[in-house]
Amino acid sequence: MAHAAAWQVTDAGVRLRVRVTPRAGRDRMEGVIDLPDGPAVRIAVSAAPEAGKANAAVVKLVAKFCRTAKSNITVVSGASARLKQLDIAGDGASLAAMLDAWHAGLEAGEPAKKGRKR
Repeated sequence: MAHAAAWQVTDAGVRLRVRVTPRAGRDRMEGVIDLPDGPAVRIAVSAAPEAGKANAAVVKLVAKFCRTAKSNITVVSGASARLKQLDIAGDGASLAAMLDAWHAGLEAGEPAKKGRKR
């Protein structure tokens, strides 16, 4: 699986590796990309990368997608970089299954998700 290192189940939930594109046309999870140091989920946000606005938009988007509170998501590394690691607190197996299903849908040709409806 190409996404094997983009997210990993941890004791507290899931660690998600993302590459953020700020100042995009809209907020969305675009897919999994292969980078020289491993795969990452490509996320586009419309917020500018200033005063934590882009990070807040990433957290909000991921929280909506994972159907969890924003307080359950922590930027572990890369707060001022495009490449970040996020910890998502919760049931790691179900969060990973949700990400696996999303990735499988992308590979099947479904459009990228802006976030899941509650």
